[in-house]
Amino acid sequence: MRAAVVGKPIAHSLSPVIHEAGYAAAGLTGWSYTRLECGAEELPDLVAGLGPEWAGLSVTMPGKEAALALADQVSPVAAAVGAANTLVRRPDGSWYADNTDVTGMVEVLAAAGCASGVVVTVLGAGGTARAALAAAARLGAAEVTVVARRPEAVHELRPVAGAVGVPLTGAAWDGAPSHARADVVISTVPKGVADPLAENFDWRPGTVFFDALYDPWPTPLAAAALAAGCRVVSGLDLLLAQAVGQFEQFTGVPAPREAMAAALAAARAG
Repeated sequence: MRAAVVGKPIAHSLSPVIHEAGYAAAGLTGWSYTRLECGAEELPDLVAGLGPEWAGLSVTMPGKEAALALADQVSPVAAAVGAANTLVRRPDGSWYADNTDVTGMVEVLAAAGCASGVVVTVLGAGGTARAALAAAARLGAAEVTVVARRPEAVHELRPVAGAVGVPLTGAAWDGAPSHARADVVISTVPKGVADPLAENFDWRPGTVFFDALYDPWPTPLAAAALAAGCRVVSGLDLLLAQAVGQFEQFTGVPAPREAMAAALAAARAG
């Protein structure tokens, strides 16, 4: 059986390290996992050409919306956020789309101590922010503020907030430091964008800070949060958690999480 991570660019992906370690630890000797360079417009043709030996695909940027569109069935959470990071081959040959970014984010935030009623600040309003809204809803967030560089981007998120049932307030990027004292701060912006905020954030000790980035680590904002006594979660934690969900959907067996985590840590250290 075969699986792969698809995206463009894709050479940097650590997903093969995680999944291959899982196969080895679970005794799945006939399984393999690789990388496939593929843009969003190429994804439908790629999927159509896959043989019955393919169990699933992990989908990264820029193909998450395309993955959702080509699936025969879609999970409620993937439909709500308008993106899928997981395509699973069903026994009848059809494709099922899911979003384990959301379940993974819920898992790592809950493990960091997030509970019902939290006040959440999300930095950025792109695709990862959609997953953050859904995760906040599942955690029972009382309030979510999205701090965006483009005001219109907040409006684009309102249908997602409505679909998952979370109250959404928009805020301007230059006012980001005033939202640092939330219970949970989630940064979804690309590398370097949040770095200037590190000198201005008035962190509250005990705040949970999740940064979707993991290279380089720590980011300046994560380092500032750690210094202020915050609990910090990295994109590496999410990478593992979302991969565990994909592994179990692809293979149908429990994921050997410890072996997968150890392989990821070794790859990062190397």
